[in-house]
Amino acid sequence: MDMTRIAQSGQVTRRTFLSRAQQWAGALAAAAVLTGCSTILPSAGQPTSPVAPTETIHKVAILVPLTGQNADIGISIANAATMGFIDTQAATVRMTSYDTAAGADVAAQRALADGNRLILGPLLSDDVVKVAGYARPAGVPIISFSNDVGSAGPGVFLMGQLPSQSVERVVSYAFAKGKRRFAALVPNTVYGQRASSALQGTVRGLGATLTGIEVYDRTSESAAAAAKRLQAKGGYDALLIADNGRAAMMVAPHVRKFGGRNAQILGVELWNNESALAGDANLRGAWYASISDNLYPQFADGYKKRFGRDPYRLSSLGYDAALLTVRVAREWPLGAPFPMSRLMERDGFVGLDGTFRFLADGRSERMLEISQVNAGGFAVIDAAPAAFAN
Repeated sequence: MDMTRIAQSGQVTRRTFLSRAQQWAGALAAAAVLTGCSTILPSAGQPTSPVAPTETIHKVAILVPLTGQNADIGISIANAATMGFIDTQAATVRMTSYDTAAGADVAAQRALADGNRLILGPLLSDDVVKVAGYARPAGVPIISFSNDVGSAGPGVFLMGQLPSQSVERVVSYAFAKGKRRFAALVPNTVYGQRASSALQGTVRGLGATLTGIEVYDRTSESAAAAAKRLQAKGGYDALLIADNGRAAMMVAPHVRKFGGRNAQILGVELWNNESALAGDANLRGAWYASISDNLYPQFADGYKKRFGRDPYRLSSLGYDAALLTVRVAREWPLGAPFPMSRLMERDGFVGLDGTFRFLADGRSERMLEISQVNAGGFAVIDAAPAAFAN
């Protein structure tokens, strides 16, 4: 998982976690009455979805941080997965949550010892590697919420949006609109490295020109220096800022001042949850590629009614992972290993975030839309394709 997003999730203390747990318990109980199912608030080693008799269920584990620095986002994902199982009335699937804050390896060993045949999560790429060390030998597949391709591989599938696909989508769109000379400003992070590689490959494949890529360390001074270096390399008519929305707002004034006054600014999927972009004049008219938000407001409303607070945007990954599990479970014989091959269906799956599918190497492929930053809001200017071409 890209740490840009995790850093924005905030910190919670153990006391805060318990307080919120008490607040959400009432909402969960109400939801259980409405659906005729029993639920238990996400807590390490406790069931979090409708419970059926042990001899007639598939055991699924969700590994996320439920305490510590990233607890808020982990709880939000676990709650969303719970919501997915409730909404689909998944009577043959029992999901149990395990807290990775005390060690992803410990959580993985507990999940496997409890007989779980599928693992949803974990969230952080380093934790994915640790969990895979135990899950692979046991033949238990992992559907992770990370977007770090370095953690994908045999038996490890990534639900997270990959920066390479966002870059390819927005650059290809800009090329179709007549842009031919591309440049980029990227942070000095793993995400920046991956975005740079994706840009180079996309520009090369399109037959366009890449005038330069410059790295900055997320300070205004460094961004200004990087923009000046790009200016010295020659002109460009489209500039990619491969960073989160807050960083893009810091970088954009320097772009406009040093060589990019009239350039088309391009962004990535990290911009999707940054509403402040619409108030930045330097980014007005910018294009970025991301998953569709068409279904998310309805989900967020339902989540708030059940759990008493707004979800984190990434929580949709938990919901979609639950929907995916339920779909596969229809043809998953009780007592048998999870049918991993079903995850690689050519037509993919449809979820809150649109259509997606898994590739053999564990990466996910998503249908992305193009949005434009306008004064006070955003507008979809090129809808996500409804289905995969091949």
